[in-house]
Amino acid sequence: MLSRAAWARILPFLTYMLFIGIADVLGRLGFSAAELRWLYAVKVGAVVLVLAYFWREYSELASWRLPARAALTAVVVGVIVLVLWVNLGAGWMTIGTPAGFDPTTAGLIDWPLVAVRIAGAALVVPVMEELFWRSFLMRWIDASDFQSVEPSQVSARSVIITSVLFGFEHNLWLAGIVAGLAYIALFMRHRTIWSPILAHAVTNGLLGVWVVYTGSWSYW
Repeated sequence: MLSRAAWARILPFLTYMLFIGIADVLGRLGFSAAELRWLYAVKVGAVVLVLAYFWREYSELASWRLPARAALTAVVVGVIVLVLWVNLGAGWMTIGTPAGFDPTTAGLIDWPLVAVRIAGAALVVPVMEELFWRSFLMRWIDASDFQSVEPSQVSARSVIITSVLFGFEHNLWLAGIVAGLAYIALFMRHRTIWSPILAHAVTNGLLGVWVVYTGSWSYW
């Protein structure tokens, strides 16, 4: 049986994945991309509500315990992951062809949509994913009482399993594995979930800026 602490870290992630499934079903039912433009905002909003409901369960987020040097390291790692992310896109490094998200209407960018997309990716997704992948799953593989497992003491098995799963959660599976390993390294090194959250936020936020600047909507 999973504890309340476990469910607190699982349910925000499941909520996010549920909306991905909903979008797919609605698309198959004939809803156009234009009609589903704001579904991402609803998805992010739902995740925020679940996170807020369980907020007191996240003891690892209770205080900011990231010294300036560690924060700078996390930022640098986030930038490096971004550079790798947009360069690890060869055919054998990807799964399928993502539809992406095009926020333009008649050739003009819908800036409110862009703002919501970048804010969700940089502020909400990193918290939700790091709580699930690194704080919960990586440690739970080693012990059902995952909160008792020190980040620096996780096994090689849990590192490999969660990195591979995190990678194949994304269309760019190899980039995803590399990102997962980088975020794990930060968690193990700094022993606080705020480090991979910060790196993840930098990666996602700058990726959003790059996508808008280059028009590479498939990366969304």
